[in-house]
Amino acid sequence: MTKILSVNAGSSSLKFKLMDMPEEKVIAEGMIERIGVDLSQDDNVSIKFQGDKHKSRHAFSNHEEAINFTLAQFKDLGIVKDFDEIKGIGHRIVAGGEWFNKSVLIDDEVLKKIERLAAYAPLHNPANALGIKAFSKIIPNAVEVAVFDTAFHQTMPKENYLYAVPYEYYTKYGVRKYGAHGTSHKYVAEQAAQMLHKPLESLKLITMHLGAGASVTAIKDGKSLDTSMGFSPLAGLIMATRSGDVDVSLVNYVKGKEGLSDQQMLDILNHKSGLLGISTLSSDMRDLLDVYDTNEHARLAVNMFVNRVVNYIAQYYFELQGVDALVFTAGIGENSVPIRKMILEKLAFLGVKLDEKANDQHGVQTAITQLDSSITAFLIPTNEELEIARDVQNLMK
Repeated sequence: MTKILSVNAGSSSLKFKLMDMPEEKVIAEGMIERIGVDLSQDDNVSIKFQGDKHKSRHAFSNHEEAINFTLAQFKDLGIVKDFDEIKGIGHRIVAGGEWFNKSVLIDDEVLKKIERLAAYAPLHNPANALGIKAFSKIIPNAVEVAVFDTAFHQTMPKENYLYAVPYEYYTKYGVRKYGAHGTSHKYVAEQAAQMLHKPLESLKLITMHLGAGASVTAIKDGKSLDTSMGFSPLAGLIMATRSGDVDVSLVNYVKGKEGLSDQQMLDILNHKSGLLGISTLSSDMRDLLDVYDTNEHARLAVNMFVNRVVNYIAQYYFELQGVDALVFTAGIGENSVPIRKMILEKLAFLGVKLDEKANDQHGVQTAITQLDSSITAFLIPTNEELEIARDVQNLMK
């Protein structure tokens, strides 16, 4: 057996799974939430090892602090005696541009390209690169692999990934839609096919990765046909602190009115918009739902989020010319009973019938629609870490 560590750094979270491969047995797993976000009263650190869940509450201003804390816990909890026990480390990398259409072994050149692609994913690639450096410093003998979120979306047809700007911007600068969350969309699509007892290659699916970062993907015949995120993960749905789709003329207008630089405006769209910007309260969906009935801005932010998800579902329903199943996954998708309910109730005109009892669950793999629903909706916890570990194992061979 070989110990492989899968690392998944989100925009405000850090998840890991240490696995014995090829048995795919989880040795330990954990998650740190609210990185760079004000703490609530809830624990934001959870590490599960040998059946025990260790919870605590710590403030982390950035991903480097969270990584150092995680590795210290490996020793303190006895997860490993020596870091050299870990033979492989797989890193989820959000943006691979057109350089990477599959997972690769990390060397200096790969790391430089990941850093150069920061403009494509400013909330993620810098954190991903930092993670690579932090882990390689402490576990220098491990094989490190980059697994790219954008790789799954390389199957999109040109009419879906190109923007209607001068074509030379694509050929000269790689300006196009790349998408993100590909590892997650791929995993839950495979699981949905198993639950439907049908080959993935025969299905039309709409998968919704709804978390601090959020995206919707249309999957046809097992391949990404279209996805909501664009050139960077800023586009598409309303997210925790990201605006999602906006009219580009708005950007110049606000910059002029506020006297902002390009970088300041980009920072606002990435870090101060989305749920946080509309609610003026919090970037965390849980906080907004807690005051949904009493806070007008929180209610508006939640309703706008739901509206955008439904808009993309409707678009992809027609693009796919029908849908076999909808899939909810990631932090909000897996755990927010009210958000799933709101979304599915807006699809009732298509004959979608929510099963309220089945929907009243968190983080379990199940159907959440009635048997006579025109479209089956699934709740499927994502397992990007397993997909990452499989790629690491294959490249280590």
